[in-house]
Amino acid sequence: MESLFDEAEERAAQKAAPLAVRMRPRTLDEVVGQRHLTAPGTPFRKLIDNDAPMSLLLWGPPGTGKTTLAYVVSQVTSRRFTELSAVTAGVKDVRAAVDAARRELGMSGRQTVLFIDEVHRFSKTQQDALLPAVENRWVSFIGATTENPSFSVVSPLMSRSLLLTLQPLDDDDIRMLVERALADERGLAGAVTLDPDALDHLVRLAGGDGRRALTYLEAAALGFETQGTAHIDTATLERAVDKAAVRYDRDGDQHYDVISAFIKSIRGSDADAALHYLARMIEAGEDPRFIARRLIVHASEDVGMADPTALQTAVAAAQAVEFVGLPEARINLAQAVIHLALAPKSNAVVKAIGAAQADVQAGLIGAVPAHLRDAHYAGAKRLGHGDGYVYPHDRPEGIVAQQYAPDVVAARTYYEPTNHGMENRFSERARVIRDILRPVRGGGEGATPDGDAPAASDASHAPDEGNGR
Repeated sequence: MESLFDEAEERAAQKAAPLAVRMRPRTLDEVVGQRHLTAPGTPFRKLIDNDAPMSLLLWGPPGTGKTTLAYVVSQVTSRRFTELSAVTAGVKDVRAAVDAARRELGMSGRQTVLFIDEVHRFSKTQQDALLPAVENRWVSFIGATTENPSFSVVSPLMSRSLLLTLQPLDDDDIRMLVERALADERGLAGAVTLDPDALDHLVRLAGGDGRRALTYLEAAALGFETQGTAHIDTATLERAVDKAAVRYDRDGDQHYDVISAFIKSIRGSDADAALHYLARMIEAGEDPRFIARRLIVHASEDVGMADPTALQTAVAAAQAVEFVGLPEARINLAQAVIHLALAPKSNAVVKAIGAAQADVQAGLIGAVPAHLRDAHYAGAKRLGHGDGYVYPHDRPEGIVAQQYAPDVVAARTYYEPTNHGMENRFSERARVIRDILRPVRGGGEGATPDGDAPAASDASHAPDEGNGR
């Protein structure tokens, strides 16, 4: 049994603890978000409900509840909770914690949760020091990491652990955390109220990070708890966290206006303006995945073959958003924005697919030429499928003058390269290929089989300039 001094010390420590620590859930039902992990029937929930020995790796962005889940495990299963940070701890600290856990297990039968934050910062030797304790279940090991464990955690530890991926908290999750902290006795106990606009701003500032939301709330409420019920408005919150409220409604016109200006700045090659709108969206709490998706689209729509590497950069930025998360991923997004803005521009790709779709929608869907049809199934040869097909790799030039498109669109020209950037090279290549293929199309450049209809590209439409919507 703990002494009165231990109990008093614990109460004092709890009172002095940050709001985020005081509001740490005590049960799985109090955990906000991560329902894919905590819902009944999930592997993690089964481990807890059955009080089973475990070894877990929790991977997710900051503030998503990794430490919270480890703490809840110890509380629910009545296990000792020992926490180490890989930033400051070494092999000696790990072995001391394991030895203490073994003694406790031998003397009282009580298990220990050994939680190691930022476990990816441990060297290979330090991670290897954990293996005997994990292998022999001297501790219930829980490691937390913001980096992909596949690259940052040694294979033996990975193979002995259940990997759980945590997702950023959504706006409703953050709102619930804040409202709970305002009312709960462990938090602000009703001493402070929050203006609805200030709450919305706090949710945006949090960016899916629950700990950040509670830290900002605590800073804004500082000094108010002892003055009776106080009201925090947006101006008070701005002063407390030194973050001006960006007027930006993610569900309203401002959202569409800013993203439209962002896109048009990239299209107009103004990297500085594009970076302004990027910063504005990030500061307002816009979902970085949404920004990354727009960059991927416009890498092909506005740059296209003028710089084919633009799409690679945009996709890499989107992967960085998932892999790294904010705030660091803002740098990757900025690099992609600068690349796309400064790249030579061509809308030939979007015009080409638009023209092809227009023909299909207009009913120009002819039969696939017989020599191109699948000839691998029984009876195909009898139907003449594949007859006359020439394999291009059998020819030195790699191109064969044979018809590929259906008759009804055999003379259509969809892709019309510009002379911008690298597309100038593709333009020459496209001309050479068409010079070889056109003689078998029977209509000449830009003509239809009937010889009097305009080419499909004449009817193509420029992309909608209001792309924000």
